[in-house]
Amino acid sequence: MTGDLAVTSSTAVACRQLRAARGGVEVLHDVDLMVPSGSWVSLVGPNGWGKTTLLHALAGLVPATGHIEVAGATPERASRRAMARAVALMPQRPVVPEGVTVKELVHLGRTPHVPRFGSETVRDRDVVDRVIERLELEEFALRLATELSGGELQRVVLARALAQQPRVLLLDEPTSALDIGHQQQVLELVDTMRTESELTVIAAMHDLTSAAQYGERLVLLDRGRVVADGAPADVLTVERIAHVYGARVEILDRPAGRAVLPLRSAQKEH
Repeated sequence: MTGDLAVTSSTAVACRQLRAARGGVEVLHDVDLMVPSGSWVSLVGPNGWGKTTLLHALAGLVPATGHIEVAGATPERASRRAMARAVALMPQRPVVPEGVTVKELVHLGRTPHVPRFGSETVRDRDVVDRVIERLELEEFALRLATELSGGELQRVVLARALAQQPRVLLLDEPTSALDIGHQQQVLELVDTMRTESELTVIAAMHDLTSAAQYGERLVLLDRGRVVADGAPADVLTVERIAHVYGARVEILDRPAGRAVLPLRSAQKEH
């Protein structure tokens, strides 16, 4: 898949004064975000404060105001088909059609590339086969997707997103259902494809250590606003984590990146 995702613009995502609401309540407030092509940006912050909404706004799935441009496309003006060729979203809670096999589900990722009245080509089938192989899903290929475990399904949904061959990949908690081995496998695969093909990755991540180790840059959201944006060492500080998350942590700097370790509350004396 090398080279298929290359983009010419130096900026893959640009947002200015982005606002978005859910159920009539404004969730995002004046978000500014510039993401260079080929980079990995990790979105972090407490649950419920805008990470998923930001990803959905970038994918054109929720109405938003302000300026948004993703891989040269503007969600409010571009067709759904054009957006699907530019950006792929791996949702945290995927909806899986009944009666669809794993391979058929991954093939759905090729839909934006197939002409309206055409059919899949040899290249489409080759892309799907390579994605299935790279995510080690061969043994599941003919199984019904609805019969998979949460972790297995998460890998299949990622495969569908990668089969789209987008220029921007949006990941919403991509490893939440995976064991530690498959977490590493998935994140390493995405990072390898990013470096091979200048794929741009924006990932909402719950695990701060993984977010720091894979993200060249962290964007911290709190109550729908960007409160910090920069290198992991600048964003993840003991004081900031205590203020935003209300958590006590220890921070260790390792060769692989910054590690955030939760600390237990002091034991009460009896």
